[in-house]
Amino acid sequence: MATHAPEAAATTETVPRRVLIALCATQITSWGVLFYALPVLLADITADTGWSTAGVMGAFSIGLAASALAGIAVGHLLDRRGPRLVMTAGSAVGVAAVVGIALAPSLWWFIAAWVLSGVAQAAVLYKPAFAAITVWYGARRVRALTILTLAGGLASTVFAPLTAFLAGHFDWRGVYLVLAAILALVTVPAHALALNPPWPAHPKAHKAVDGAGLDRRQIITSPAFIALAAAIALAAFAMGTSNLYLVPLMTGRGMDTTTAAWALGLCGAGQLLGRIAYAPIAARTGPTLRAVAILTTGAATLLATALIAGPVALVFATVIVLGAARGAFTLLDATVVTDRWGPHGYAVLHGILTAPATAALALSPWAGAHLATWTGGNPQLFGLLAAFTAAAAVIILVERLAKRP
Repeated sequence: MATHAPEAAATTETVPRRVLIALCATQITSWGVLFYALPVLLADITADTGWSTAGVMGAFSIGLAASALAGIAVGHLLDRRGPRLVMTAGSAVGVAAVVGIALAPSLWWFIAAWVLSGVAQAAVLYKPAFAAITVWYGARRVRALTILTLAGGLASTVFAPLTAFLAGHFDWRGVYLVLAAILALVTVPAHALALNPPWPAHPKAHKAVDGAGLDRRQIITSPAFIALAAAIALAAFAMGTSNLYLVPLMTGRGMDTTTAAWALGLCGAGQLLGRIAYAPIAARTGPTLRAVAILTTGAATLLATALIAGPVALVFATVIVLGAARGAFTLLDATVVTDRWGPHGYAVLHGILTAPATAALALSPWAGAHLATWTGGNPQLFGLLAAFTAAAAVIILVERLAKRP
C-alpha cells in the first residue's frame, strides 16, 4: 500500500443525505435477516426438522462460499451499472431466498435456498455498499464508511432479540416469512428510490498511485494485490473464527455461560470503538503503517486472550481491545483498494481481493473445530489465530519494503 490515490471525478459534495441513511437502514436489515437470524433459530430448526446442527450450519457455510464466488460477478456489474440496480435486484433475490428457506421441505432444498441467499448477500451487504460510498463520497468516504459500519454493527443488536421475540409467537418457518416481509418492505424500496445519484462511466483503464499505467489485469496479478488478498484472508479467518469460539474458550476455562456471553458482547462493543477510532487514525497514518498497526494489535490481543484466564476484569479489557481491532479491520478492508489504486474500478477489485477472505469465513465454523482438536484445545486455537494475524501483518510489511529502492 502506498500514498493516497486521486479522487474520482464523480465525487461531489452534494450527495443526498438519503443515500447514507438508506444504506444504513438496509445494512441493518440485510445483515439481520440474511446473517444473524439463523443462529437464533438454529435450535428450533434442528428440533422441528431433525436435521443435524452440522447440516444446518453447513448450508449457511455453503451460502457464504456462494457469496464469495458471486461477489466477483457482482463487482463487475456494480462498476458498469452502479449500486441502484445491483442492490435492488439483490434485495429481491434475498426476499426469494428467505422465503425458500422458510418453505424448505428437505435439507437439500434448505441448502439451495442458502446458496441463493449467498448470491443476495454479495449484492446487498457491505461490499456493494462500500463501493457506492467510495465512489459517491470521495474524500469524505472514511467518515461515511464509519457511519455505515457502525449501523451495520447494530444488526445483531436489533435482529437477534427481534428474531427471538418472533420465535415466541411463530415457528421458525413463520419467523422467516415475517423476516422476508421486513426485508422486502425495507430494502427493496430504499435501494430503488434512494440510490439514484449519477454513477460514473466505467473506465477501461486507470493509473496506479505511482503513476505507472496499470490496467485491471495488471493490478490483479501484481505482487501487491496478491499479498493483500492473502493478508486479508488470513486476518479475516482469524477474526471470524475467534468470534465463533470466544464463548467456548471462556466456558472451557470454567467461566459460566452468562459471563462468557458478556465477554462476547463486550467484544462486539469494542468493534464499535474501533470503527469510531478508525477515521482519526486514518488521518494521521499512511496505509501501510495503519494496516500493520491494526493487524499487530489484533494478533497481540488474540494471543492475550489465549493466555489470560483471569481475573474477569482483565479478560473483559482484553476482549474489548480485540473487538476494537476487529472493528478497525472492517474499515481497513473497505479502504485498502482505494488507498492503493484509487476509486476507479473499486467494486471489481474489492470483490476479487476479498473473495478468498469470504471463502475463509465460510470455512471458519468447520475449520475452527478441526484446528482446535488438532492443536489441543481452544487456547491453542487462539494462539494459532494470533499467528495467522501476525503473518498477515508481516506479509503487508514485507511487500511494501520489497518495493522500496
